[in-house]
Amino acid sequence: MFDGASLGAWSVTPFPRQPGVKVEKGALILTAGQPLTGVTWQGAFPKSDYELRFEAARLLGGDFFASVTLPAGGDHATWVLGGWGGDIVGISSIDGWDASDNETRTYVNFETGRWYAFRIRVTDERIEAWIDGRRVVNVQVGGRTIGLRPGDIKLSTPLGFASYNTTGGIRKIEYRPLAVK
Repeated sequence: MFDGASLGAWSVTPFPRQPGVKVEKGALILTAGQPLTGVTWQGAFPKSDYELRFEAARLLGGDFFASVTLPAGGDHATWVLGGWGGDIVGISSIDGWDASDNETRTYVNFETGRWYAFRIRVTDERIEAWIDGRRVVNVQVGGRTIGLRPGDIKLSTPLGFASYNTTGGIRKIEYRPLAVK
């Protein structure tokens, strides 16, 4: 999904007052925005039954650096990576509750400059997510209300990465469809 040399099918998300995105050393660089910077996928992408993998690093700043908004539960959700001051990870929003306030909330101390491997699996019934091979999200979404928190993050749909007042790098983005049972 990303060749490491150009934006390709990614476009700069039209967040207000963002300084832009660049490709550098094989990574998408989301320069610290005021407050948001991001990229949105312009190609086809499934609504369910898929797995998305990527690597990301917080390069400068102290908040979320590679949060990903994606199709989930018949709508969209955001996997927040290092939000609310830098260490909260979880899914926003489930039944109207942000990642900071729902059962998916966990804490990760992200080291600046370190690349992490992220993987998220979405089906109609469940969202599971891993950081460096450790499962950090395992939540049933079937029968629940999944949606985005209010604000500009909706500009990241149907699939997009965003950072908040923080410079983040993203590379090795790939997805695969899951075999439907």
